[in-house]
Amino acid sequence: MRLNITYMMTPTSPLLRRLLPALLLAASLTAQDKKEGPIQDNSFLVEEAYNQEAGVVQHISTFTRYQETKDWIYTFTQEWPVFSQKHQFSFTLPWQRLGASLDGKQAFGDIALNYRYQLLGDGEAKVAISPRLSVLLPTGDEKLGYGKGSTGYQVNLPVSFTLGGSFVGHSNVGATRTPNAQNTEGDKATTQDLSLGQSFIWLAHPRFNVMLEYVHARSQVVIGPNQTQLQTATYLSPGIRWAYNFPSGLQIVPGIAVPIGVGASRGEKAVFLYLSFEHPFTKTK
Repeated sequence: MRLNITYMMTPTSPLLRRLLPALLLAASLTAQDKKEGPIQDNSFLVEEAYNQEAGVVQHISTFTRYQETKDWIYTFTQEWPVFSQKHQFSFTLPWQRLGASLDGKQAFGDIALNYRYQLLGDGEAKVAISPRLSVLLPTGDEKLGYGKGSTGYQVNLPVSFTLGGSFVGHSNVGATRTPNAQNTEGDKATTQDLSLGQSFIWLAHPRFNVMLEYVHARSQVVIGPNQTQLQTATYLSPGIRWAYNFPSGLQIVPGIAVPIGVGASRGEKAVFLYLSFEHPFTKTK
């Protein structure tokens, strides 16, 4: 982990040159004297534990492109409070192109419907916990490898915590079970997946963050009737994000990260782009 951080900060690093325009743009935000709270957006690959405030909706777009395969995945998520911050509903729509599918066709994947409960804390607390339950609808075409061909059920436990005044951490543990999942040949088996995530965010400025995330996934894929095979993926992802705040209450948060495969995923690289729009949808006094 330390080696990757050192590489990021090397003056001759190509990665640093790519991020330099965003760094300069974010640095220009420090010239604003208006006092505002810190960015409390989602981490890019790890879920935070702060539900949406009452009367505020968030629209999140992400785009991931893998360097070797040229595959890419775009997702659109909306997060809505349900009467109060205690309850939150969201949905995620994935649009993707996978080279492993027939002719590299672009298509929808499986849509996720999500409910989260603010069990402990909020954006102002030192510790926040917000468990999530999701239903994964079989909207993707499993014959092309874009979905599992069966409804799946997912649970995730995000925990967010402050580390002094300048650092925030997010921890995730999640599991997914898909009965009668299908492969491209139509074979069926029940799959069970596990995911772990940890992120640390340096609040360098209320409108500029430096991020480091770690994610590990253990997934089962169907290889025959009632037969599955275990696959693992592990990534370390440095990134940055910054915010534009407007008098209307609108906040725009762009971001960029570079997930790097480690362990069994060593050699795999990707570019991750993030864009969030958050604004009130009810009138405030």
